[in-house]
Amino acid sequence: MKIIIIGGGDVGLHLARRLSRESEDVVVIEKNESQIKQILETSDVQVLQGSGSSLGILREAGIEHAEMVIAVTDSDEVNMIVSLIADTQANVPVKIARIRNQEYTKASEILGKEHLNIDLVINPESEAIESVAKLLDIPGANEVVDFADGKVQMIGVRVDHNSPIVGKKLLDFRGGEFEGEFLVAAISRGNRIIIPRGQDTVFAGDLLFAITEPNEIPRVFQFVGKEEETTKRVIIMGGGNIALNLALKLEEKGVNAKIIEEDEARCSQFAEILDKVVVLQGKGTDKDLLKEEGIKDLSYFIAASEDEEKNVLVSLLAKRLGARRVMALTHDITYHQLISTIGIDVVISPTFAAVNSILRYVRRGKVISVATFQEETAEAIEVVALETSDLVNKPLRSIRFPKGAIIGAVVRNDATIIPTGNTVILPGDRVIIVAIRPAIPKVEKALMVKLEYF
Repeated sequence: MKIIIIGGGDVGLHLARRLSRESEDVVVIEKNESQIKQILETSDVQVLQGSGSSLGILREAGIEHAEMVIAVTDSDEVNMIVSLIADTQANVPVKIARIRNQEYTKASEILGKEHLNIDLVINPESEAIESVAKLLDIPGANEVVDFADGKVQMIGVRVDHNSPIVGKKLLDFRGGEFEGEFLVAAISRGNRIIIPRGQDTVFAGDLLFAITEPNEIPRVFQFVGKEEETTKRVIIMGGGNIALNLALKLEEKGVNAKIIEEDEARCSQFAEILDKVVVLQGKGTDKDLLKEEGIKDLSYFIAASEDEEKNVLVSLLAKRLGARRVMALTHDITYHQLISTIGIDVVISPTFAAVNSILRYVRRGKVISVATFQEETAEAIEVVALETSDLVNKPLRSIRFPKGAIIGAVVRNDATIIPTGNTVILPGDRVIIVAIRPAIPKVEKALMVKLEYF
């Protein structure tokens, strides 16, 4: 697939890395020399220096032959112009644009088929906030992903040392009280993801990814020996737009929240906008302030300032002072693996949120959604089974499915099926597949051949 990416910032850089690893034909257009150098050092892609809104540069990049154009510059206007050129001058099949200004996103008729004809509008910050909101709904989870319009969820839950399942094999639970209610689709252990089989043993410290219906989530916590919690108190550190919009989201949910910001003018602005969230002027590094605000009793401490390094340091401080769970905002992909190994519970990543939205247009097959997790070592893919697929009308036990991949759930109308070997997929079913990264090309090949290419 020939893909043109306009903009080599966080999202563009990461997409270039990701798609070049998957041997896609990628061209990146970027003006900044330092960004170009970074792209060339980390990706096997072609890079052109110049403005993405230049018709000449776009033609040099081969827009006439492109199957997808992804405009992710810092300028909404440039991204919209690129989409317009891609539609009117080259008839590019898929056009994706990063647009942050809500005046544009609310005017959906401008972005729709009658005008700019943009297939996907992404706002990484808004998508990251939605991801955080899902976690706050299930505070015992490290990750939460929705599928099938919310009918199915995949949650990541850490196994503690005192968990009753430590040292047991998954097959020990077959036929027991939990069978049919959820499926353990993946286990994160150290730096690797395991697609488990019955003989796999659970260890303390494992992060289990379970797929189930939302109303069965308490059973997942019961399985790992944890009590389900509710989000009661949250402190947000930061004075940027993400911190503000997250505070507004918490107000909607009725969560008891406070926000800490150092800048006096920004505090005054927040106080005028926020109705129920308390605004405190101070430093996130102030130990006395954090203790005074009851850091040990929080459901979450969220470091969401515009300084990524500060977010990491303050999150570690909050953890040391007794915070049960901490989140840190970072756009920089290189921080992610470090953060996961030093005790921070959740990484808020606008970049990953944007990439997940884009990947469903890259994947072959009738793909509804894609979610990467655990530093992108695995993906959960939601597809629609069609009449032409070899997945349909036969028991799963008789299907040769790629090693390193598993069918985690099947949604048929309003019913969710946690599959067994006897489960039969029918045309029109939504199927959630979990796969480790080396298996994804094989899964893609199966989808391309057996699930109609869209």
